[in-house]
Amino acid sequence: MKRILLAEDDEILRMLIIDTLEEEEFHVEEAEDGLAALKFAEESQYDLIIIDYMMPAYSGIEVIEKVRKGGINNAVPILMLSAKSQLSEQEKAIGAGADYFIAKPFSPLELLGKVRDILHE
Repeated sequence: MKRILLAEDDEILRMLIIDTLEEEEFHVEEAEDGLAALKFAEESQYDLIIIDYMMPAYSGIEVIEKVRKGGINNAVPILMLSAKSQLSEQEKAIGAGADYFIAKPFSPLELLGKVRDILHE
């Protein structure tokens, strides 16, 4: 079973994403802010990290930069979710180390399709 770390501060969206992914047999661990996301990423191995751009404690960008600097998840694929859909924001996310970017709002099926593509499911 593929393990996914989901870092999203919006509880309703987080629950929607978890429900969508768990229905497809993915194991999802959740973080409600950047600090929790970083702690999870430092302590456990994941097949994918899905992270929101704007979160309390650390932004998604800050978490990605810290994850990419070392540790057990430094090469894990990272998918950034963001309401900041301008090209400059996407470039900033990719520059920090995100591999993929999905602009909010998105459909659960769009996200699921992207996750399947990333994990070759």
